[in-house]
Amino acid sequence: MLYSILQIIAFQALFLLVYDLFLKRETFFNYNRAYLIITSILSLVLPFIKFPALKTMATKDMVIRLPEVFIGAKTPTVYDIQIAEQAGIIIEQPQTPIWQIIGIVGIVVASLIFLVKIAKLYWLKHKNPKRWNGNILIVKLIKSSAAFSFFNTIFLGEHISETEKPTIYKHELVHIKEFHTLDLLFFEVLRIIFWFNPLVYIYQNRIKELHEYIADAKAVKQTGKSEYYASLLNQVLDVNQVSFTNTFFNKSLIKKRIVMLQKSKSKQLNLIKYALLIPLVFGMLIYTSTEVRAQVKNQEQEVLSQELSETELIKKYYDEYVVMEKNGSSIMEIMDYSGFTERNKLKYVLSKTEFLKGKAYLEYLADRILEKKSKERALTEKDYESNNRIKTSKFNTYSDYKAFKNTKEEIERWQNNTQDGVLKLFVEDAGNKTEAETKRYNGLLKQLENDDFFNKLVVTDGKVTLTLESYVSNDGVDIIKEEIESVEVPFSIVDETPTTFECKDLEDNQARKNCMNAFVNKHIAKNFNTSIADSLPPGKKRIFVQFKIDKEGNVTNILARGPSEALEVEAKHVVATLPQFIPGKQKGETVVVPFSIPIVFEVNKTKKD
Repeated sequence: MLYSILQIIAFQALFLLVYDLFLKRETFFNYNRAYLIITSILSLVLPFIKFPALKTMATKDMVIRLPEVFIGAKTPTVYDIQIAEQAGIIIEQPQTPIWQIIGIVGIVVASLIFLVKIAKLYWLKHKNPKRWNGNILIVKLIKSSAAFSFFNTIFLGEHISETEKPTIYKHELVHIKEFHTLDLLFFEVLRIIFWFNPLVYIYQNRIKELHEYIADAKAVKQTGKSEYYASLLNQVLDVNQVSFTNTFFNKSLIKKRIVMLQKSKSKQLNLIKYALLIPLVFGMLIYTSTEVRAQVKNQEQEVLSQELSETELIKKYYDEYVVMEKNGSSIMEIMDYSGFTERNKLKYVLSKTEFLKGKAYLEYLADRILEKKSKERALTEKDYESNNRIKTSKFNTYSDYKAFKNTKEEIERWQNNTQDGVLKLFVEDAGNKTEAETKRYNGLLKQLENDDFFNKLVVTDGKVTLTLESYVSNDGVDIIKEEIESVEVPFSIVDETPTTFECKDLEDNQARKNCMNAFVNKHIAKNFNTSIADSLPPGKKRIFVQFKIDKEGNVTNILARGPSEALEVEAKHVVATLPQFIPGKQKGETVVVPFSIPIVFEVNKTKKD
């Protein structure tokens, strides 16, 4: 929720910036009024609009799932209690975050202030003499020189001269006919909900300015300009102004209104400025669709892979390709999305997500070919056989694929394939090559430098991939560029697990792992605010959380998937409050270690609740 609020404020700031820089000085008052109302609504809606087609996709190494965290004081099942006991969880009811309490108190106070304003307005209407002029109610304010309107009621002070009253009446009548009170009440509601946001107050001030410009432009047509200017300049001190009423005597606006009245009408060509709204909104949609959740889609894929079977994942990816095709994506775009990229071709072992997405793409492509030939009435038995052969490949599972990649025959075949000028070397440990592997590596490196046919050398141990690329710079110098994929070691196999300072002195690595699990689970159980889920239907709720402990021991790249955005935000917040850890190590080197933890709790609702 906090992140969405920040997005709303950021979008309002951008919309107001465009208004103040490009539109504010134009005489297209009604267009400007529409702009302010529409953009204020868009700023509230856009943060919650996500277009999956705009999301960027990537991949990463598999993340190992840790024991479930069961939290909450509501009735758990026997299975859930066992999980909680195994994880060493302390179950207690979390407190409502302080920022939520402050926000609710602010809304209550702002609502009371609004009610006081309304009561004050109706008290003025009640205690002063009034009369009807058609469907317009005119209230005569005793001992006052104020003039303002609210819905179909015009308030006129008795001290206003009789010569000025007709001019002021016509002005206020425009406010009524144009329903300006509705605009102001809309922003008044926003002021109550977003009482802490100064941009809402700026929005309301801008719309009030426009209301006066609109009323002036229409009223001056019925009254001479000199007489109208006199009414504006003949200002009085007794101004009874309320934020949601249209006040004629507003000292801060007098000068602006006179300037705007003297201004020539804007050229029709200037209407093109409103087209700025199109790229602005589109940019915001791209941002909301490719925000953190989309930018770490690679992590979300792996969290998802722990919930679904391989068959279900293949079907899911297949359906995504079908949706992309319906939305107009080309076959090349779908192929890139599926992971058939030059970068992945250089990898010896694909991640589980890359493997399954590729398998789904081959099935999709085979079906498209079959469908195309069917439409052309050119289907043969061989086409059906080819389609079935793709769908029943020798790698039915990811385990089959990895087992095949670990065979001596496949390693030799891969190394001997130097197609496209790529030299290849498979080693047992990329960070600690044997003497024989080092000798072969140096020989291939020399071959890369001296043989123009070869332009790349790929060295891998199946986990870490080193790519060396040879090219000639602009000044004719031969250069070899080196690129190493980031090393991430799953928590279950890392030599020295990340751990807390309290757990570091335990005897063995397994004991440190258990201690680390218990610490993380207790922290989540203690701090997670389950009351956020009270509005959800009853039943068991699961949030899958993923994060990394980097080489400095900091918690980074937090991702959450759950039944609601509010629960996802809360899960990210709780994990973000974890302290700095002692980083993990693999073969003596500090490494990044990814974690995945399912959080489980029950939502029970009774008639009494």
